[in-house]
Amino acid sequence: MVIDGKTILVTGGTGSFGKCFIKHILDKFNPSKVIVYSRDELKQHNMQAEEGFTDPRLRFFIGDIRDHRRLDRAFKGVDYVVHAAALKQVPACEYNPIEPIKTNINGAENIINAAIDNGVKRVIALSTDKATNPTNLYGATKLVMEKLFVQANAYSGLGGTSFSCVRYGNVIASRGSVIPLFMKQRETGKITLTDERMTRFLIKLEEGVDFVISGLRDMQGGEIFIPKLPSVTIKDLVEVIAPECEIDVIGIRPGEKLHEVLVGVDESRNTITQENRHIIQPVHPWWETNVEGDIFEADTYYGSDNNKEWLKGEDLRRLLEEYVS
Repeated sequence: MVIDGKTILVTGGTGSFGKCFIKHILDKFNPSKVIVYSRDELKQHNMQAEEGFTDPRLRFFIGDIRDHRRLDRAFKGVDYVVHAAALKQVPACEYNPIEPIKTNINGAENIINAAIDNGVKRVIALSTDKATNPTNLYGATKLVMEKLFVQANAYSGLGGTSFSCVRYGNVIASRGSVIPLFMKQRETGKITLTDERMTRFLIKLEEGVDFVISGLRDMQGGEIFIPKLPSVTIKDLVEVIAPECEIDVIGIRPGEKLHEVLVGVDESRNTITQENRHIIQPVHPWWETNVEGDIFEADTYYGSDNNKEWLKGEDLRRLLEEYVS
């Protein structure tokens, strides 16, 4: 496997994804070294005290992706980088607009330069459905990040660092997501719902980890990998999590979408479809691909509202059971 014997650095390594990813590759593979790169010393201290994170192959680096010199030092001897660090809370990004630009855009540029300068072989970045036709600043910064990572392959050249992205929807019960919010509101007897028509994609954290690993394995450089996910209506989520509660419909918040889109109409004509994923291919003269699959239907989109797979009733209840029990 591509991970065995390699040194892997994870930016945002103390986050929900980072911790799950690191634990998974330590348990299932045999990396030479895994570097946790993050800016919060308390989170690193707490992580080192948790079961599963005392492995001698682990290293902890305090650092911010805004700091190019620190990244340059941390990337020395690294084979692969998984870029999961970001400012992602939509209201906070709207209120503090310069900060997500510094982290999500300038930080991405720093990662690209440090990776190329240090001969990192592969870099894969985590993006979001909000980068497709963005309606808020967080999504806009992630769209720019995707553009930077795709085009970075032209800077690194043939045989140099390869850069790709993964783009997926809501991670079930991740920090700041709607499921923990509904569980907390359930205690009050009232749930706030923005719009009864609202739909979302759902993915388990473990599924996200597996998907990133598959992208790291298969990437040539320049692709945006998108998993095929089930959709759910937010109203159905409420009915499973808090069926006895009163629902207060408060309207869509600024920057929020009624439905999510993972492949936009303009991206569809450059997208390959495989059994479990879509792959958006770059439109650049340096791109040569041997990716196999079906051509995505042109001038259509892959959204949470026009999806073929839906979670309802008992299927949804079983999926959420471990989070709402």
